[in-house]
Amino acid sequence: MTYGDSFAKPSLLKRESSQFDRGDISFIILAGAMAFFMIPGLGSRVLFSPCSAPASFIPYLVPAFLYSGLSRRKSALSLIMVVCASNTVCIIQWYLWGYSLAFSPTATNGFIGNFANFGLKNVLGAPSPGSPLIPDLLYSFYQMEFACVTIGILVGAIAERGRLLPVMVFTFLWMTLVYCPLACWAWNVNGWGYKWGVLDFAGGGPVELGSGFGGLAYGWVLGRRKEKELVNFRPHNVAMVNLGTFILWFGWLGFNGGCAYGANLRAIMAIWNSMLSPAFAGIVWCLLDYRSERKYSMVGFCSGSIAGLVATTAAAGYLQPWASVIMGIVSGVVCNYGTKVKSILGIDDAFDIFAAHAVGGIIGLLFNGIFASHSVIALDGVNLNVAGGWVDHNWKQLYIQFDYICAASGYTFMVTAMIAKAIDMIPGLQLRTTPEGESVGLDEVEIGEYANDYIEVRRHFYDLSAFSENKSNSTASDLFVSGDKNRSSNVRKSVHRLRLEDSAPETLHEKNIDAVIELQPTSECQ
Repeated sequence: MTYGDSFAKPSLLKRESSQFDRGDISFIILAGAMAFFMIPGLGSRVLFSPCSAPASFIPYLVPAFLYSGLSRRKSALSLIMVVCASNTVCIIQWYLWGYSLAFSPTATNGFIGNFANFGLKNVLGAPSPGSPLIPDLLYSFYQMEFACVTIGILVGAIAERGRLLPVMVFTFLWMTLVYCPLACWAWNVNGWGYKWGVLDFAGGGPVELGSGFGGLAYGWVLGRRKEKELVNFRPHNVAMVNLGTFILWFGWLGFNGGCAYGANLRAIMAIWNSMLSPAFAGIVWCLLDYRSERKYSMVGFCSGSIAGLVATTAAAGYLQPWASVIMGIVSGVVCNYGTKVKSILGIDDAFDIFAAHAVGGIIGLLFNGIFASHSVIALDGVNLNVAGGWVDHNWKQLYIQFDYICAASGYTFMVTAMIAKAIDMIPGLQLRTTPEGESVGLDEVEIGEYANDYIEVRRHFYDLSAFSENKSNSTASDLFVSGDKNRSSNVRKSVHRLRLEDSAPETLHEKNIDAVIELQPTSECQ
C-alpha cells in the first residue's frame, strides 16, 4: 500500500473484480452513455402520418433535434432548449432525492421510496437493487438516463406555445411526484408492482406511459394553439427528422440492451428485438401512409420505427424474436391510428406524444402478458425463476399487466394535470406565452436566439400580396409588383426579423434575419 492509499476509505480499497465482472460494468457504462445520446436525438425527430389526421405530424420521443425538426422555424430552438434544460433539472433532482425515492430498499410502503439515499448517501459498491451483476453507484447513473429521456419526451408538449421557466419548475415536481413513484412500483424490490409480478423490462410504465399520458395532460392544461398556427403546418427540416430517428434508434440499443445489466445473452436478445420490431413497424406505417397519399413518406417510416422502438421498451428482454416481429406490425398499425385520439378528445397534443408513447407502451406491456418467455428471461443467469406469459401457460400475467397499465396511466394523467394547473395559477409562472409571443415565435420571446436565419419562399415567389397586407408602407413591395424599373433599381430595403403570419402556401415567409434585399423586376412583373 502506498502513502496515498493509507488515507483512503476502507470501502474504496476493495477491488470490484472480486464481486463484479469488469466486462459487465464496462457494458453498462457504455449503455448509459448511449441512452444519454438519445437526449439530443429527441429534439430532432419528427413523425408524420398523412393517413391519421389532416396534416398530422408526430414527433417522438424520445425528447433536441427531433422536436426541432418538426416545429416551425420560429420555435425550433426553443424545443431544443427545453429538452436540454429539462435534462439538467432532472439530473439535479435525481442526485438530490430522485434515486432514493425510486429505489431506496428500506422503504416498505410499496408506493414510493424514502430519503435514506439522499444525495447518493451510501450508494457505492453494494449490489444494485436491480441486479447483483453491477454496483449500486453504476445502477443509479444508468437509471438517471431513463429519467432524463422520459422528461425529455414529455416536455415536447409545450410545442410553440409553452414558456420555458414554468416547465422547469414542472420538471422538478413531476419527477418527484410522478416518475419516482412509477419507477418504485415496477422496479423497487418493495414496489407493489414488482411484488405482484409485473413484467416491465426497460420502462413501459415509468418511461412510456409516464411521458405519453403526462404529455397529454400537460397539453390539455396548456390549451390548443391558435387555429391559424395549425393551417398548412409542416416540419421545417425533414433531414433532422431522419437524423434524430436514427440517433434515437442507436441510443435505444443501449437503453434496452443495458437492462439485462450485464454483457450476456439476454442483452443480445433485447438488442435483436430492438432491431426487428422497429423495422417491421416502420414498413407498416409507411405502407399505411402510402395507401392514403400514394407517396413513400420518409417521416412516415420514421414514425413507425419509433412506434416499434417504444413497444420494445417494455418487452425487449422478454420476447422471442418472432414475437417481436408481430409486435412491430401491431404497433405500426395501432399507433398510426392512435393519432386520431387527440382529435376525438380535442386536446392539442402537438407532437402526438400520446400516440407514440402511451399507445406503444401499452402494446409492449400487453405483449409481455401473452408472449413473455421464461427461456428468454433466464438468459441473464440471474432471473431463473421468473414465469413468462401465456406462452408459458401463466394465464394470470395478462390481467396483472392490464391492471398495472390502468394504475400507471390514471395516476400519471391525474397528478400531471394537477401539477400543471397548480403551477399555472402561480403569478409569474403561467404555462403559456402571450398570443403575441405565440405569433412571433418562442425563439424570440423566450430564447433571443434562433436555430436558423433564413428566407423561405413557398411555391409562388411573385405573389407578394402578403407584403401589401402586412406591411402597408412597403415601398419596395409596391415597386416590385408594379414593375417600376426607374425607381426599383435603386431600392434597397433593410429587413429585420420580418414576420408574415399569413398561413397561405403562396406566402413569402421571411424571418429571424438581418438582411439587405435588392428587388429587381422581371418580365413576369411588368
